[in-house]
Amino acid sequence: MVIEIKIPTPGESITEVEIGKWLVADGDQVSKDQEVAEVESDKATLTL
Repeated sequence: MVIEIKIPTPGESITEVEIGKWLVADGDQVSKDQEVAEVESDKATLTL
C-alpha cells in the first residue's frame, strides 16, 4: 500500500523518498519534535 506523506523539501534535486526505518513502534506515544522515521533517497537519509 502506498501512502503519500508531505515532508519538508530534503533538497533541490530530491523529488521522492521512501521510509527506510520506523523509529517508534506501532501504538507508541510520541512527543512533539520526536523523530519517528528515517526517510531515504538515492542521495541522503533524513529523519522525520
